[in-house]
Amino acid sequence: MGINELGSDMGINKLSSAIFALTLFAMTLVGINASIAETIPPLFDPKTLTLENGLEVVVIEDHRAPVVTHMVWYKIGSADEPSGKSGIAHFLEHLMFKGTKTVPSGEFSSIVAKNGGQDNAFTSLDYTAYFQNASVDKLPLLMEIEADRMSNLVLNDKVVGPELKVVLEERSQRTDNNPASLFGEQISAAQYLAHPYGIPVIGWRNEIEKLTTQDAIDWYKKYYAPNNAILVVAGDVKADKVFALARQYYGPQKPIVLPVRKRLQEPPQLAKRTLVMRDKRVREPSWRQSYLAPSIRTGDLKEVRALEILNEILSGGVTSRLYSKLVIDEKIASSIGAYYNSSSFDPSTFTFYGSPANGHSLDKLEKGVQRIIEEVMNNGVTAEEVALAKKQLLAAAIYARDSISGAANIFGRALASGEAIENVVHWPAQISEVTLDQVDKAAKALFVERQSVVGKLFPEEK
Repeated sequence: MGINELGSDMGINKLSSAIFALTLFAMTLVGINASIAETIPPLFDPKTLTLENGLEVVVIEDHRAPVVTHMVWYKIGSADEPSGKSGIAHFLEHLMFKGTKTVPSGEFSSIVAKNGGQDNAFTSLDYTAYFQNASVDKLPLLMEIEADRMSNLVLNDKVVGPELKVVLEERSQRTDNNPASLFGEQISAAQYLAHPYGIPVIGWRNEIEKLTTQDAIDWYKKYYAPNNAILVVAGDVKADKVFALARQYYGPQKPIVLPVRKRLQEPPQLAKRTLVMRDKRVREPSWRQSYLAPSIRTGDLKEVRALEILNEILSGGVTSRLYSKLVIDEKIASSIGAYYNSSSFDPSTFTFYGSPANGHSLDKLEKGVQRIIEEVMNNGVTAEEVALAKKQLLAAAIYARDSISGAANIFGRALASGEAIENVVHWPAQISEVTLDQVDKAAKALFVERQSVVGKLFPEEK
């Protein structure tokens, strides 16, 4: 059980683009152009079905090993929580393991383990997901127990009270005791004044403490239903057999009337915001700057793909502009990078981060990054950089497909965030079609200083 806040992991810059490619090329990724990209067949051909009760089913056949990943994604996340109830989505994720009318409290994971499998769950801003990995012959069992807790969860004060303490302890360990995590929360809160992306997935401590059994029951009854869920099965399976099993186990689940998924939207940002934070536990200072950016669901498709290319040019490894100039050549940064989450349900951010090398200041690091941004704005990127970025992204996507569970994650994450399956399927062609001019245009639209937030984290002054 855990939290998945895209962008909070500084290593996300590779996956934020490459992870959405499930239809990858069986060829050397050199010299790809738009005309031939359109003719290359995908390696994966996901099969889809929607049950009568509204459950979306996606099957990804992969017969390399007799194993299966079974995932249920609910199209509800922490950004959908009512005011004052932050943390309820993540809290309910914990409670989903407490038991049903047929499975005793705490036995769900034991059943999976006794059958040689592994299970877990995670909550994000936009979705909540539950998954199991096991041998393919256990798929009927996995469907049976997962479908059971879709509507038969038993919640009362006896099970809810102790779990609230567990969540509060998780908040203490992962966030309150970690200055970098606290810093990230403050950056998000400064970036989003109205939109709930400014609220942490785990919730604010003072609001978590007030969550009740009835809050959990209300959230469960309001959002946990087949017509608000996506079932993704990947592995050594046949689609027709999976569809038949889905009808058998999930088909009887009753749909509900779902509320309209509507969130407060961010007003125009008219001024650059600067945040300075000090903490005695900090040993080395760090810096971030985030810019409001479109997502695949809210922005222009070509612009979003161009930003994925731009992110790779700026931060894709040791040859990227940021690392090669600020770490290798000028030696003013000990770490540097950028990440862009294109898959969020609502508008996202494009974020730079770094720490100065010994003897250098955050101001010097910030000026170094700004100089690189200005070079892109004034002179654009090069054709060679665009070609290399495409090659690196597509190669990374090929490596990502090696994991069966990775395939399920790619499709589930995209669909639960409101992305069309066609964009996942055709991601390689879309990336290969990005032009230099599109990257330059996307950069100029993105790097508007008044639409950014700068954060500086320092050790406490002595």
